[in-house]
Amino acid sequence: MTVEDQDDTLWVLVADDEPSVRQFVERALNYAGYAVTAVADGAQAVTELAKRPYHLLLTDIVMPEMDGIALSLKAAKDYPDMKILMMSGYANQRQRAHNLDFLAHEVISKPFSLDEITQRVKETLRGPAG
Repeated sequence: MTVEDQDDTLWVLVADDEPSVRQFVERALNYAGYAVTAVADGAQAVTELAKRPYHLLLTDIVMPEMDGIALSLKAAKDYPDMKILMMSGYANQRQRAHNLDFLAHEVISKPFSLDEITQRVKETLRGPAG
């Protein structure tokens, strides 16, 4: 049976322009049992969101094409049941996103460990929507 055949599969879309971070998060979440699609920017994420339902969007805040906040605003409007986590290595961007508590469940500070990212995703998917 493939991942796509499982009704209880939790799908996560990861958007991060840093290849090393994107690959690290993708591997960590795959290892934790999530089905993961990883893209390099917000514009690619918008395209990917239209292809299938996702349970969680995990997006970097600072990206080319469309930043994580613009992506999250669009995703929240178009897919209101999908949960959103943001990540950033920039303190000023984390503060900017914290002012949008209605939009994202949390802003995760980079760098983070494999355990930290998988735990935050797990907690977000278990918690209340929005």
